[in-house]
This record gives sequence, C-alpha cells and structure tokens, in this order.
Amino acid sequence: MKKDRRSFLSQVCPTVAFAFFGLSFLEACSKDSGSGEPDPDPNPNTGSNGYSINGNTVTVDLTNSNFSSISTAGGFKNLLDASVLLLRISSNEILAFDNCCPHVGTSTQWSYANNKFTCGNHGNSYGIDSANVVNCNSGSTSGNLKSYSTSISGTTLTITTS
Repeated sequence: MKKDRRSFLSQVCPTVAFAFFGLSFLEACSKDSGSGEPDPDPNPNTGSNGYSINGNTVTVDLTNSNFSSISTAGGFKNLLDASVLLLRISSNEILAFDNCCPHVGTSTQWSYANNKFTCGNHGNSYGIDSANVVNCNSGSTSGNLKSYSTSISGTTLTITTS
C-alpha cells in the first residue's frame, strides 16, 4: 500500500502543482543541466541586475535591460544601491553624480532636464558642472552635484566613487 501511494503521488502531484502554479513553478523546481555548477553569468564583471559594487568601484553592463534608460544621450538612471545618478551625454560618454540631495539628503526622487537634476522632495535643482559643488545633506538649495570618475570600455561602464 505504501508503495502504491508513493507511486500515485509522484505521478499526480506534478500535474496538480502545474495546475495551481503554472510552468514557472515546475521550472524553478526542475533539475539543472547536470553539471553541478550554476549557470555562468554572461558578463562575469556584473550580477544579473547588470551591475556590481566592489568597494568604491561600480561596474555596469550597459547591455543589461536595467540600463536601457541611458542608451541614448539625455537619458539618466538613478542607481540607488550605488548611490549614483548616471547621465548619458553622448554615445561614448556617461557621467556619474552623487544621488544624495544637497538640501536634505533625499536620494530617490530625481528628474533631469536642461542640464540640471531636480530633487522631487523640495524641488531644488542642481547642475552637473564641476564648479560650486555642494555636499550631500548640507542644506544647500543650489549648486552642482558631486561628480565621479567614469570610463567606458566596450559595453562596460566603470564608475569610481571616491
């Protein structure tokens, strides 16, 4: 009887699981290709989210869909985990700035237009020039955001945040 129950459950349970959870559940529970090793990341310098952070160096895979907003000039991306705002200037130049608002330290509510980032928290705008840089959470309501060094090699953007 125990053997018959086990056989029944092994045949019926996958069908029931499929009916309730769909194919993605079964794929998530399926066995790997048999190598015993995880599938390699297509870009070993970045994680599946398209970037990695190692100390003060941020490496971005520009082909990752998470970075489609900076595929053309004028596009920007707020990379919260790395505390940087990325701004595409041209086909071969991306600038990076501190995403911490100089006024009160907000980092999540940015927009970009007319060479200025505007913090949605209080509406203060900050430029992208390297002069008159104002620090994070300093109470400043104008000035320029702190910039970071960037370089592009192929489809990889490297940012140094120090």
